[in-house]
Amino acid sequence: MVANRYATQLQLCCSQRSTSYPIAQTIHAHMIASGFKPRGHILNRLMDIYCKSSNIAYACHLFNKIQEPDIVARTTLITAYSNAGNLKLAQEVFGGTPLSMRDTVFYNAMITGYSHNNDGHAAIELFCDMRRDDFRPDNFTFTSVLGALALIVEDEKHCQQMHCFMLKSGTGLVTSVLNALISAYVKCSYSPLASSSLLMGAAKRLFDEMPERDELTWTTMITGYVRNDDLDAAREFLDGMTENMGVAWNAMISGYVHHGFIDEALEMFRKMHLKGIQHDEFTYTSVISACANAGLFKHGKQVHAFILRTEEKPKPDFSLSVNNALVTLYWKCGKVDEAREIFDKMLSRDFVSWNAILSAYVNLGRIVEAKSFFKEMPERNLLTWTVMISGLAQNGFGEEGLKLFNQMRIEGFEPCDYAFAGAITSCAVLGALEHGRHDSSLSAGNALITMYARCGIVEAANCVFLTMPYLDSVSWNAMIAALGQHGHGLQAIELFDQMLKENIVPDRITFLTVLSACSHSGLVKEGRHYFNSMCGCYGITPGEDHYARLIDLLARAGKFSEANDVIESMPFEPGAPIWEALLAGCRTHGNMDLGIRAAERLFELMPQHDGTYVLLSNMYATAGWWNEVAKVRKLMRDRGIKKEPGCSWTEVESKVHVFLVDDTVHPEVQAVYNYLEQLVLETRKLGYVPDTKFVLHDMEYEHKESVLATHSEKLAVVFGLMKLPLGATIRVFKNLRICGDCHNAFKFMSKVVGREIVVRDGKRFHHFRNGECSCGNYW
Repeated sequence: MVANRYATQLQLCCSQRSTSYPIAQTIHAHMIASGFKPRGHILNRLMDIYCKSSNIAYACHLFNKIQEPDIVARTTLITAYSNAGNLKLAQEVFGGTPLSMRDTVFYNAMITGYSHNNDGHAAIELFCDMRRDDFRPDNFTFTSVLGALALIVEDEKHCQQMHCFMLKSGTGLVTSVLNALISAYVKCSYSPLASSSLLMGAAKRLFDEMPERDELTWTTMITGYVRNDDLDAAREFLDGMTENMGVAWNAMISGYVHHGFIDEALEMFRKMHLKGIQHDEFTYTSVISACANAGLFKHGKQVHAFILRTEEKPKPDFSLSVNNALVTLYWKCGKVDEAREIFDKMLSRDFVSWNAILSAYVNLGRIVEAKSFFKEMPERNLLTWTVMISGLAQNGFGEEGLKLFNQMRIEGFEPCDYAFAGAITSCAVLGALEHGRHDSSLSAGNALITMYARCGIVEAANCVFLTMPYLDSVSWNAMIAALGQHGHGLQAIELFDQMLKENIVPDRITFLTVLSACSHSGLVKEGRHYFNSMCGCYGITPGEDHYARLIDLLARAGKFSEANDVIESMPFEPGAPIWEALLAGCRTHGNMDLGIRAAERLFELMPQHDGTYVLLSNMYATAGWWNEVAKVRKLMRDRGIKKEPGCSWTEVESKVHVFLVDDTVHPEVQAVYNYLEQLVLETRKLGYVPDTKFVLHDMEYEHKESVLATHSEKLAVVFGLMKLPLGATIRVFKNLRICGDCHNAFKFMSKVVGREIVVRDGKRFHHFRNGECSCGNYW
């Protein structure tokens, strides 16, 4: 008697709406308190209630308490797991059920689970297994399996085979099954492998033969014609309807909107009203979207007023979708503040709501508000990140865009094409690599490391490196090179040591990057060690390029005696790279004798290379040997050697601006000179004094100061300060080595303006922040 009473009460709860589920849980609590131990059929009903109230964990707990769960309990659990998207657990229950216990409803639950979770192939395969196991499909089986077929079908014969089987099974006159078959034909018509006209013709014949049609039947046909760009046929269907079905009208309006027929969509909306067909959220969102896309703000505002007048107590789902459409309408028509007002008044919001406002701020260039709004967002999806990254990139905040791109990856979001496009645009803003489309493969990840390093954003390169799922020797080499290029020598050799611990075997490229990193940071002892370990530990014979890196390391450090010893002990005749490295070091340290010797060897090896003449001339000029300077310049004239002109460039608003020494060509160069003059005055207050030793001409002191003020890198930096938004990093690229006075000036400028200035010269990157340079003045 007690068991029957509980069973009846639970049955009443099951048949009622979800509001009765708490009552069922109270009944269950009463059972536990009274000591009643429910058996199979009552446990099944309790499981059903807990599953429907999304408490699957407790339903599973009840299932495990049943000594021998029957087919009803198993089916209930499969349905619950499938509805929750957990097909793995559903499959475990299905696979653990003996064949002798299974029935058609059990198979239907698993097929429906596959279908609802978009695994059409698994659903079709299970349907075939069901037939082989001699279980007879029913109407629900066919409805589910046809839904699965619609997900994957690309060939008309698959629809025809299922159609034939339906007719043989006797389910060919059931409306729900025929609707599912029509849907399969219609969706197959979208396939590029199929003939849309033949498939829509087959669907039309089915439609004509149906003894009964419902709203879904009409809507499926209209949607099919719309998707196949046959709006006339869709409209003919709609006009042939004997009943005014709102869903079908919505499908037609949506078709007009998506094909750009805005007038027709608005006319349909008016006709719906005149015919007394109830508008719903789908009607309103389509019409509002039409107004937003066409810029018809007045029409959209009238629709808004109509909604406010006619929808007194809208349901939450209605309000959310319509408000989202209204927010988009207002911001696309330039009324961002009004859009924000609608957003602020919304009782519920979703990703669409938040992303709409974010898009509004970004598209109108209100980046400060966009960044603030982005930080406020309770959750972010891939679109959120993509909108913000692209917005930063397109508005001059390239570095922030790239940093955000990497933060997105660290937080577990897989970038889509648009997110990568935003990252690449950021690089274009920084004037780095060519635009390109990357994916998340190993080779693309390696390319991104190099790309970010060349952009001057080594932190971004490191983020890519750390978040790559797989690393190869190219990945390690690229990251070591990136660190070395930016003056992080110690980090570079630490990464090399980590590479060895990961059992990645270094190659000759690895040692080139490590030696370069040591050279840029003055790590002489470490550089010697790695050079010696090449052959001794890894069996790699150093090439001329490795020797050139070692000579560069020693010469930069002023260790000319050791450098000379290395040259004399080389197993081959030293070539141009060796002597170039030596001459550059001699020029830095003023070693005239060895520098002249190196230049003479280079004149023999590369008589037409302008770099040798320039380095030798500059070395003489620094020492004040003006007669020798004149001789070198005459030699250049006699041999027809022209010095490569120094130039610097930066990118502002997707346009590259190039500056030459003493530039008079750039259209805004006078404004640049004026602003530079103001900056020099400010930097002098902090202690900057122009270093005239870097003027490599024999002239008066005052004239030398004027010459320093016209260097191309100064002009490019000042132009960036004038034009880029406040807070944006200034990025300048120079084809030659940065001038020593400019280097000093940029340290002071970075402090005056409170911004980071990045200059890449022919050898490396310099990051100027708050009066300091990342190179530590070792360059």
